[in-house]
Amino acid sequence: MGKVLSIAILAAALIAGVALYYLQVYHFYDEVRPVSEGGTVEMRITVASGETRTLPVRDFDGIDADSSPIRFRACFETDLPPEAGLVPYERAEPLNAPGWFDCFDAQAIGAALQEGTARAYLSEAHITYGIDRVIAVYPDGRAFAWHQINRCGEVVFDGQPAPDDCPEPPQGY
Repeated sequence: MGKVLSIAILAAALIAGVALYYLQVYHFYDEVRPVSEGGTVEMRITVASGETRTLPVRDFDGIDADSSPIRFRACFETDLPPEAGLVPYERAEPLNAPGWFDCFDAQAIGAALQEGTARAYLSEAHITYGIDRVIAVYPDGRAFAWHQINRCGEVVFDGQPAPDDCPEPPQGY
C-alpha cells in the first residue's frame, strides 16, 4: 500500500511540476501582432520635451502577457529619427525572455548597453503605473524593447507612498 501511495504522490508532483512549467513559460504569453494598416508596427519614443513620437519599425516580433505588466518583449529594426533629444534610459536592465523567444537575449543586450555598443531610450513612461517601456538600439538598426519597473513603481509596489515627483498611483496600489 505504501508503494502505491508513494507512486501516486510522485506522479501528482510530476504532473503539477510540468503544468506549472508550461503555464509560466508558454501558456500566458501571446504574440504581439502589427496594429497599424499595412502590417507595420509603430512604437513610441520619448523626446526631451516629454512628448512621445512615432518610431516606425520593421521585422517586428513581440510577445506580451496579461498576467504581468513586465512580460512584454520585442525585437525589431528601426531607424532612429534624425532629430536629437531622445530621452536616454539610464538604468536599463533587460529582463529575461522565455527560451523559445530566441530573438531576445537579455544578457547580450545588457552587455551591449554596458559596453556602449547599444543605447537605451525611454519609449513610454508609465505604460502602466510604475512600468516604463524601454528600447535598446544598436547602430545597425537592431532594436529590442521591454517593460521595466521604474523608480515610482519600486517605491509604491513596496507599499510606500509615492514620492512627490511621481504621479498619483491608481486606487488599489
